Amino acid sequence: MLRIAGWKKGPVGEYVPRCVICVAPHTSNWDLFIGKLLYTSLGRKAHFLIKKEWFFFPLNLFFKWIGGIPIDRNKQMSVTDQMARELSRHQTFHLAVTPEGTRKMAEEWKRGFYYIALKANVPILLAYIDYLKKEVGVKALFYPTGNADADINAIKAYYRGVTARHPRNFATNA
Repeated sequence: MLRIAGWKKGPVGEYVPRCVICVAPHTSNWDLFIGKLLYTSLGRKAHFLIKKEWFFFPLNLFFKWIGGIPIDRNKQMSVTDQMARELSRHQTFHLAVTPEGTRKMAEEWKRGFYYIALKANVPILLAYIDYLKKEVGVKALFYPTGNADADINAIKAYYRGVTARHPRNFATNA
């Protein structure tokens, strides 16, 4: 299906049983489907966070089927803690998170993906979707050091030169 849609598979790197997948750039709803096509073609399943407001019938059935996890930001426990706990409960669990947190321009990336990985003691898979090359793949497997500022800047550097669906909405400046 990926090939039929005109996309090619880029490098995918090594398999790890548990990880947070940093998916960037994220400027279009199509990113979800392109990313899911790649991951499915690899025989892997990734879960992803989605606002609980999207979990209404019948969309809730679809989103749950493809790995959606509804997020209620009003809960007492932070989303970061909820997801770190979820990762720790499973032998195999891949959680895809978009660091921009929106499809609009975000000068500063949200750090939840980073802290989830750090708290769960799992690596971050740096996945990309390049609309210019029509290529989707993995840049690297990144192990957080605990120095969030330096690590986020290093992660952003992997995405320089990757073209978003809407390039004006993607910033990788460190």
